[in-house]
Amino acid sequence: MERSRLRGPRVSGGLTRRLPFQPFGHGTARAWRSAAIVAAVLGAFSLALPDAVGYAQSARHAADHPAAPQPDLNQLIAQAKQLQHQIDQLSEQYDGLRVQLAAAKRTAKIAVKTAARDAKQLAAGRTRVAQIAAASYEGGGYDPTLQLATSSDPQSFLDRASIMTHLQTVNGQVVSSLQAAEASALRARETAQQQEARVTKLQSQISQKRDQIEGKITKIESSAYSQALAIASRTGTFPVIDIPGPNTLGAEALRYALSRQGDPYVWGAEGPNEFDCSGLVKWAYAQVGISLPHYTGDQYNSGEHISQDQLEPGDLVFFYPDISHVGMYVGNGLMVDAPDFGETVKVEPVYWNVYAGAVRIG
Repeated sequence: MERSRLRGPRVSGGLTRRLPFQPFGHGTARAWRSAAIVAAVLGAFSLALPDAVGYAQSARHAADHPAAPQPDLNQLIAQAKQLQHQIDQLSEQYDGLRVQLAAAKRTAKIAVKTAARDAKQLAAGRTRVAQIAAASYEGGGYDPTLQLATSSDPQSFLDRASIMTHLQTVNGQVVSSLQAAEASALRARETAQQQEARVTKLQSQISQKRDQIEGKITKIESSAYSQALAIASRTGTFPVIDIPGPNTLGAEALRYALSRQGDPYVWGAEGPNEFDCSGLVKWAYAQVGISLPHYTGDQYNSGEHISQDQLEPGDLVFFYPDISHVGMYVGNGLMVDAPDFGETVKVEPVYWNVYAGAVRIG
């Protein structure tokens, strides 16, 4: 568009054509024509100039603020590994919250039943006291002097008086029992409310933890990270492990864990074909009749703590200060575990640099 404007004044019939009435001389006309051409050229440059200035400014900005260098493969792998570990940590926190939630639900259920029972007992006690009060009002009580004067059998009267005294004592116990029932029902109702509130809070925390995990999974599944992990996680064939030592309960559980090599890590999973780290341990020991919680923190307290030099096949080995990862010791410095998101159950060297302790089950 700018170029057509630049050519415009030169076409025949343009500014060079003499008008029917020409008050100026030839020199004046030429001067006018030159001025018009200059104005047109300046107008064209004024239209084009902002783009050129903008380009120059962009170039200077790019020179002053060079683009951040793209991470190389090793950096991508390191970043992806960090995300993997964070997912594993969050997964164990999620597992721990699920264990707490299951316990809270059981406690809440018992508390609700207790509150209902105590409320029923309280209602029955109130009814009993109301009946006693009504009977006392209708009977009007008794005057021992009057009844003794009119009684033909003093001994019979004394027997009746003894019975009345006993009934009054019993009624007093009924009233006391009612007061105790009211206090018990109040405590039971408050306990039930507290437990139900705890269940609600844990459910909210679990939901938040799930969102955190899924957010990190979305990030790690981006093309750059997934390609880096695909290169870093190539394991080839899975080895057949000869378990040394006697055939202990731990060794039997270890054989089951080894049979799951190649199965994918899935956060929160406990088998039979998908696992997170504590889920693999739970599943393997369940095959030999031992029930373990699905949470590293609880598994760490589910057996006998042993020293590193006492390790035997099947012992649980734990890692990181927060006890956020667990594997099963194989022997010769190796363990089988479900390492991290994006990887599979496999045999790998024990993480001695973040080793936190070991536990023997059974």
